[in-house]
Amino acid sequence: MNTETPFQTFLNQHDEEAWSATLVTLLRSIHEVDRNATQIWFAFYPLPLLRALEQSDDREKLVQQLLLQGDYELKHQVDTSHQFLYGHRFWPQVKQAVEQHADSFNQTARVSLADQVLAVAHSVAQQLKKDESLLVGITAVAFMTVQQAGMAAFQAAPGTIGIDSKHAKKSPEQILRERAKDDGQGLLGFLRTVNKQWTITFDENDSGAKYRLSEAQDLAWGAASDHSRDWRAIDPRRGEGPIPVECRSAACGTCWVGVLGGAAKLADVGAREGKKIKEFGYIDTAEPKPLIRLACQAQAYGAVSVVIPPWNGQFGKYLRSLKEKENAPIVQPDEQTESDRAISEPIN
Repeated sequence: MNTETPFQTFLNQHDEEAWSATLVTLLRSIHEVDRNATQIWFAFYPLPLLRALEQSDDREKLVQQLLLQGDYELKHQVDTSHQFLYGHRFWPQVKQAVEQHADSFNQTARVSLADQVLAVAHSVAQQLKKDESLLVGITAVAFMTVQQAGMAAFQAAPGTIGIDSKHAKKSPEQILRERAKDDGQGLLGFLRTVNKQWTITFDENDSGAKYRLSEAQDLAWGAASDHSRDWRAIDPRRGEGPIPVECRSAACGTCWVGVLGGAAKLADVGAREGKKIKEFGYIDTAEPKPLIRLACQAQAYGAVSVVIPPWNGQFGKYLRSLKEKENAPIVQPDEQTESDRAISEPIN
């Protein structure tokens, strides 16, 4: 029995390419505080991976093949996956507005996905008397969450905010200033060329979620010196500090992170990191300083703010192979080329 709502049917007509185009349209309307965060969120929860898992004949076998670890399904994280977005502060109202939009959805209206996101964001902004640009990113996240988790799971989530009142009160401008700020290096620090120390923030909603590293150290190396908590108890993948690490050579993909602020203060992506991060499926770009990095390769030359995804895997090659199969032309018997026939015909 198909329980899919008309709104879900509409959403499921949008594949990765359609969502990428929608996101490009929406980015100009998203406040700077959430522009990077929204793109990172969509990289953290790729639609093609979910579809591959859903369509697999043996899901568990595929999970093992792709080396998936942690929590990669949105249905388990409806209220929590987006805590690093500023717009998360308005999640209860956004969630309710999306549910109302779904209930009144009219597919015959033929309104684009981007325009629907903007319309819902506008209605919530008016209700809260907030800048609409602060609502666009989190509303897009809500739409994708419905598509991946399903309307039943979306509605079942309580719709709670996962940050404390102190951090919830921060203004967008305050957060942007904090991301841009670099550490002072002491008296005559501007003359110092070695032994510079930089602060790495890995959760902007936790005042203690910071560690220090030296100039040109990679993000993972610095994280390994943080013994402030029992990281393995928090997440079995975190054996050496807040950032999960296994190989330290860009071979496993465990240490991928999103860069909320300070991407320009990281060294350019090297040839190996660029190649492997595409193979893992995390990002496909030629940008020298992208928003998704491998922490064991990204060397810091200033203070940086990152967000750590709750899972990791290696699925890029697999997804590309599926796409190649989909795009492969079907050759009919009467369409064989002369060379094909020469191979198949017996030699007298």
